[in-house]
Amino acid sequence: MSVVIEARDVTFAFGQTPALRGATISVDTGEIVAIMGPSGSGKSTLLHCLAGILVPDSGEILFDGARVDAMDESRRSSLRRDRFGFVFQFGQLVPELTAVENVALPLLLGGVHRRQALPKASAWFARLGLDGLEQRRSGELSGGQAQRVALARGLVAEPQVLFADEPTGALDSLTGEQVMDLLVSAAREQGTTVVLVTHEARIAAYADREVMVRDGRVNAPERIAS
Repeated sequence: MSVVIEARDVTFAFGQTPALRGATISVDTGEIVAIMGPSGSGKSTLLHCLAGILVPDSGEILFDGARVDAMDESRRSSLRRDRFGFVFQFGQLVPELTAVENVALPLLLGGVHRRQALPKASAWFARLGLDGLEQRRSGELSGGQAQRVALARGLVAEPQVLFADEPTGALDSLTGEQVMDLLVSAAREQGTTVVLVTHEARIAAYADREVMVRDGRVNAPERIAS
């Protein structure tokens, strides 16, 4: 396995409040890694640094060997659009768009014509048990349906890395497990690497490996040789 994304001795502070204190983690191609830790431990900050949303104060973020932290905002934005996918806790669907338009959004932003983007987005609805909901808006969807739409949006462009920040945090236990089943199976089929932030052990159990963040530092157990 080859490392696809990593953080090396990363620090980050919000004003005078340190969030990361020398965090180091590496994730292999196709691996599903769960980042765990108590509230305020720095786990979401670490994910945002890995994804190029935040720029660390020191240390390095590398994706496919390239220094993400050294890129300007335009290059990091292109990376997030073209190579990364995202699923957040509350879905963050665009309320003015239909469900299928929300799923197609990464393709449209990437320059795919609407005639090609909408059919590709529509194919995810049967796959995720959302048949018949393509034209609904976010206010007409249940929490579980909206999160599955968000999952489809995160995966439709076949990203190399999917970043999922508490993707089941707003869902009940059963719905959360259904979403995780779909996330894992879809990622495996596409060979997508997944970096998942959660505070729930039952959700982390879906991952290949768990790492713990405490006080801004990563406790990553050694990989088990296959």
